[in-house]
Amino acid sequence: MSVLGPARLDVNGAPVRLTPLTARLLVRLVAAEGQAVTARRLYRDVWQQTVELPRQELRNRNEVQKRILELRRAFDLAGPGHGARIIRTGQLPSGHGIQSTYQLDLTEAELDSTEFTRLVGDALRAAPASAVRLLAEALRLWRDRPLPEVHGEEFASAPVRRLTRLRETALRELIDGHIALGRYDLALPVAEQRVLERPDDPEAAAVLAGLNARIRARYGGELLRHTLGGLRVDVAVVRGDLFDQEDANLVVGFSDTFDTFADDVVISRESVQGQLVDRLFEGRHRLLDDKLRRGLGEFTPLATESVRAKRRGRRVRYPVGTVVAVPVGRRRVFALAYSRLGNDLRARSGPDDLRLSLERLWPSVARHGLFKPVAIPLIGAGLSRIVELDRTQLVLLIVETFTQSLRQDPAVCPELRIVLRTDDLERTDLSAVEAFLRGAGERGPASPPAVLR
Repeated sequence: MSVLGPARLDVNGAPVRLTPLTARLLVRLVAAEGQAVTARRLYRDVWQQTVELPRQELRNRNEVQKRILELRRAFDLAGPGHGARIIRTGQLPSGHGIQSTYQLDLTEAELDSTEFTRLVGDALRAAPASAVRLLAEALRLWRDRPLPEVHGEEFASAPVRRLTRLRETALRELIDGHIALGRYDLALPVAEQRVLERPDDPEAAAVLAGLNARIRARYGGELLRHTLGGLRVDVAVVRGDLFDQEDANLVVGFSDTFDTFADDVVISRESVQGQLVDRLFEGRHRLLDDKLRRGLGEFTPLATESVRAKRRGRRVRYPVGTVVAVPVGRRRVFALAYSRLGNDLRARSGPDDLRLSLERLWPSVARHGLFKPVAIPLIGAGLSRIVELDRTQLVLLIVETFTQSLRQDPAVCPELRIVLRTDDLERTDLSAVEAFLRGAGERGPASPPAVLR
């Protein structure tokens, strides 16, 4: 039976319709919270008698017994004897003689308010992770104000007040539990709900303000975050420096020759590739060379240029789309060949090359990424400029191929983080990216944006 909201009686999974007076009698027994109630009191509260007629007490008792019988027959739909077990009859000596009493005996699984009370009580004694689970389960039972059919009645005030306060406790503890687990994003909607329901509560307002401050401090330059429905995978866009993403694996674009020496001829020192050597390998490009060489051992070279044809840089070419997972401490740098370095030392790439490279990147991330977040710059916007696509389309292509990869392997990584420089951000329409992500949740993770077709 459910009373956290309009009363509803289900027996064997099917709703049972009761006459209005019988339904009110059942709610009255629920409000007693397991205590026995005399037939005299039940009649007064349920029928709200105002006039006492001769021999009225006998008629009143008969009327209560008739409704009790209806209730027992409803519960007997679950099996013979259930009605007598659930609605117990007793006797109480009084100044008017022996009075019949009735007591509702529903188990925790049979009455949602009892289950709600138990779950919240267990949560208050549990560690944060277990508490969050128990509180979320309890709050799912809450459909609306409890016992609304008898709202304002004296006999209902105590249980309604108790359950309402218990829900407030559950909301407050759920916020605290999410905060203890570092999940400010999950605590935020609960805090917003509390403020919406209690707009004059300064404590609720203070908690919400504190959460917003924590989230701003935690995400810093974050501009967009979207959780893909059903997958618990986040896509975020942040303003900043790729190499400041210390909790994430990194993606760095390379040419098909995997050059590493930033001499401002083959590789610009200002490029992401050039910064990789300085920032993560202390300027020792040969150390990166060694790690790349070991990783490239798994791939068959496409061609080898002669010294005469290519006087500078490495001469062994690998297919566009080659991905090497380079270990750097406890994370990985995914070196992605998405362009071809001509013998004139100009890198060239196009939309098809970039799409192919990204489609091959994500399986490598799933295989070697240790299920860490992955940070990727705006590949295709640097010296090997893909002129056919603007900044927004480049971001969309990254997001599209990533969401497609989740159909084959939902555990690619917990978060894709696209890191934009300020000058790229000024030319990127994040509203289009957000619209695509919302649509991806509705269409499924593999639906591409029309702009890229």
